[in-house]
Amino acid sequence: MVLLKGFEIEIYTGTPQGDIVGLSDKIVTNLDGFMREPDSRNVEYITQPSINYDSLLCALLRPRKTLRNYLQGLDNYTLIPGSTLSLQGSQSFLRSDPTNPYHDYIEQTYGTKVVTASVHINIGISDPEILMRACRVIRMEAPLFLAMSASSPFLDSKTTGYHSTRWGLFPQTPDYVPLFASHADHIQWVNEQLAAGTMQNVRHLWTSVRPNGDRRPYDLNRLELRICDLVTDPIALLAMTAMLEARLIQIIDNPSIDPLTQSPFSPEELITLTRSNEMAAATDSLDARLQRWQDGSSILARDWIAQIYQEVWSIAKQQGFSCFLSPLQKILREGNEAQQWLQLHKVGIDIQRVIAQAIIATQERETELESKLCSSVRQ
Repeated sequence: MVLLKGFEIEIYTGTPQGDIVGLSDKIVTNLDGFMREPDSRNVEYITQPSINYDSLLCALLRPRKTLRNYLQGLDNYTLIPGSTLSLQGSQSFLRSDPTNPYHDYIEQTYGTKVVTASVHINIGISDPEILMRACRVIRMEAPLFLAMSASSPFLDSKTTGYHSTRWGLFPQTPDYVPLFASHADHIQWVNEQLAAGTMQNVRHLWTSVRPNGDRRPYDLNRLELRICDLVTDPIALLAMTAMLEARLIQIIDNPSIDPLTQSPFSPEELITLTRSNEMAAATDSLDARLQRWQDGSSILARDWIAQIYQEVWSIAKQQGFSCFLSPLQKILREGNEAQQWLQLHKVGIDIQRVIAQAIIATQERETELESKLCSSVRQ
């Protein structure tokens, strides 16, 4: 059993010095495959679902290469890593589509807290009841994926005290999202939120993980993990995806893995526990002290990740994608992007220079992977 996988990537555009510039109106007009976000400073692209990690790697890289070439031609603009407005600009919202009423609502309700860049990982599960159970488990373990992906320690040229400022400030909506006991429970809850106005539409469910599909909440076919900061290194992103896929295969194969039956906590207590874990992971990422949903015991995020890695390694090996899982060890060993940036800043490198260096490193990494791994694959 290998599952379909795909990504939604939001990324900032700007100058090689790290200043973020709103260019999405030009990009979506002139390039196929890119979509605007409510603020013009980032754009989104989506990869086609695939079961194959090699093709996913190229699907992540190719649109970025096209976008880079276009930005270079505009005025030496580039792509900027990170998930927040690291250097400046959080005081004002730069609308990409002033005529869109949903964007009106977003700007007026949330302001620039939503002007972030991130990656959403989608993994296909066609049975809605298995999907709901998978969402329950991954909702409990989503903080681990935030811990691995954190890349937003700065805002407006200051450290914020978070490794993921994005998730620390992000307005999760509605305020309280339960663990759905069944597909019918999910349908009823979504319709109640729409009627009450706590959700503006079916997309207005901003939580760490949600069921997704072509006609929400009725036709659902995938789990969408939304908690991750932007992971610019495709190998690191695929490693996190491989851990998620292997864990999901384990969950599908073993119906007893379920917080509603396997945990001593009530559903309400489980939501409190995981929200607390999310905030701990947003603050300290891999070094965060978390509470396990299975028994409430305390564990460091990096140790919990290492435990799941060991548990699912044989599954990944059996399914033929363990080579994509193994780079996770490097993240645990060397730290995520936020930790590496904070280390540089700690030894005296100013934030602007940290971001400028990251811009160069990101581009070099993409070029290296593209030439090594994608040039031989047919366009």
